Amino acid sequence: MQAAGPPSGPAVAQARPARRTDPRARAAALPAGGSVLWPAAVAAAFTACQLLLVVPGTGLGWDETVYVSQVSPQAPAAFFSAPRARGVTFLAAPVTALTDSVTVLRTWLALLSGAGLLLALLPWRRLLPAPVTALAGALFASLWITLFYGPQVMPNLWVALGSLAAVGCFLNAVRVAERTPDGTGTAETAGTAGTTDRADTADRAGTAAAAGRPLPPGRRRSRPGRADLAGLGAAVAVVALMRPSDAVWLVLPLAAAALAVRPWRHAAVLVVLVGGLLLGGAEWAVEAQLRYGGLFTRLERASEIQGGIGLTADLARTAFDDQVRALEGRALCRPCDVPWRYPTTALWWFALPLLTVGGLVAGARTGLRAETRLPVLAAGSLAVPYLLLIDYAAPRFLLPSYALLAVPVAVLVTAAATAAGPRLRPVVAAVTALVLAGHLAVQFAVLDRAVERNRATRQTNERIAAALHDRGVRPPCTLTGQHAVPLAFHTGCASRQDGGHDGSITDAGLRALARAEPLAVLVAGDHSPPGWARDWPVQPLPDLPGVPDLRAHLSPTAVEAASRPR
Repeated sequence: MQAAGPPSGPAVAQARPARRTDPRARAAALPAGGSVLWPAAVAAAFTACQLLLVVPGTGLGWDETVYVSQVSPQAPAAFFSAPRARGVTFLAAPVTALTDSVTVLRTWLALLSGAGLLLALLPWRRLLPAPVTALAGALFASLWITLFYGPQVMPNLWVALGSLAAVGCFLNAVRVAERTPDGTGTAETAGTAGTTDRADTADRAGTAAAAGRPLPPGRRRSRPGRADLAGLGAAVAVVALMRPSDAVWLVLPLAAAALAVRPWRHAAVLVVLVGGLLLGGAEWAVEAQLRYGGLFTRLERASEIQGGIGLTADLARTAFDDQVRALEGRALCRPCDVPWRYPTTALWWFALPLLTVGGLVAGARTGLRAETRLPVLAAGSLAVPYLLLIDYAAPRFLLPSYALLAVPVAVLVTAAATAAGPRLRPVVAAVTALVLAGHLAVQFAVLDRAVERNRATRQTNERIAAALHDRGVRPPCTLTGQHAVPLAFHTGCASRQDGGHDGSITDAGLRALARAEPLAVLVAGDHSPPGWARDWPVQPLPDLPGVPDLRAHLSPTAVEAASRPR
């Protein structure tokens, strides 16, 4: 006969008095997972804002014309300099093969980026409560930088989305599945638990696992799921395809975490990280061998074009200062010798480190240590080359870091809202809503300025192209000189330079082209054309923003073409 043991089962569970929960437990009570409608709603709103605020009337920027020209029949391919990667051209190719409409291309990319945001948020549904996941996505998607570059043919947003997805898939892949000795019942505990006692559970098992301590007796680790590994590999490959150097800075902290945290030491995870990096970067490496004389030669040339890559105190100070100034709506600050006219545009940037620290503290209190610490680690790594190693700035460079830091900030905001007592909760909610409203007002004001500047540049480019066509510079033709790259695309000409970052032809080669087809040498301000073009007819052109007294020196072949009917 068995001895009577202590009562157990549902009856006891019902008879047991409800335990009082402290603010820490209340903050952790939101279950992970939830409906896909939360991130889907954020992605839909992100797409709608692009279609309404950014797509109409905007034109291709300088870098975009380089990428689009690689896959568009509208103009010959522009010189593809060493730092660039062709990943984003693959996204544009399906549209450029069918139409030269910038609006259609923008619409296509807005839809793609909305879908990309949704895919990047999906892995986090298993790691964070649904409202936290949605809030993180909304915080990132509402930045003017994110909205402005969403429909653009630029790689940085795709690096951000791939990085966000990669970190989420990594955490899912290394999550510890605890199993009882008889194999029944599981409780996933990589720092999360979908119960009202989540904080206590995370403190006992999940936090121990995430911190690398041995699991409790009778528990064993499971292998990473195939879907998580596939997602991790795909996300890293996308980042490497878009910007191979960024992929290296992403993989470094993930691989370090996989080696440093004992329960995360899965060979499959490390293999997938390295495999995704190699797969995505293969095209760049092959092109380096075929066109640049080898991988190291291309890397050296890329460093030269970016002004030299190296860590100095002066570079770090300059990059931080330039990033702050660029937040006023500038696409590129190089050199960033402009006044800082709107300090309010950088308030959120200065607050971000403090909010991140608060998110780390909130994550520690709510059992979300791994889910907040790893994104911060990856964000810091991805920011290193742009804050410490180069001497210029563009807001888009830090998009991957902003995407990842949105996670701990969202954890902080949600924890503050849920941990407050009944009396303070309305006050906390009101203050939070007021701060977010002010933040959004600034973001959309900067977005409006950036979009209007882009539209004005597009209109000027079209007028310049029309003026050049009237003076005989029609395809097949060549432009060289200042702003030749974007203007050549709009004119339908090739762009060739005999020096600088885009040097692809000799001086003698340009003279030979001038004898064979219409050629225009573009100069502005007090600059002069080369000696062999000084006596050519001069055509004044509409001034581009910041480019006064723009003019074209027209070759005799262009003058002859202008005399012929079209």
